[in-house]
Amino acid sequence: MYVGALELDVLLGDVHSLKEKRSFVKPVLAELKKFGVSAAETGDQDRHRRALLGVAIASSGVDHINNILDECERAVARRPELDLLAARRRIFGPQD
Repeated sequence: MYVGALELDVLLGDVHSLKEKRSFVKPVLAELKKFGVSAAETGDQDRHRRALLGVAIASSGVDHINNILDECERAVARRPELDLLAARRRIFGPQD
């Protein structure tokens, strides 16, 4: 079994409150979950213009994990209301 983790650091556009931030982040997380992954806001919860999104998936193959995480990263990068600042990926396997 392999587990893939993707951490996405995003800068939100014209956001002035944490409530407004939620209205930006919630649809992004819903879109990511359509890829069959677990997704959540995992950091920067107290900053209204930044969000750290975490994505995780388990699979029997590394290629499948990489393909899904690539799709997730592209989906976030395509969104016009935010800027993807960084994406960090880790894959854990039987030897870890």
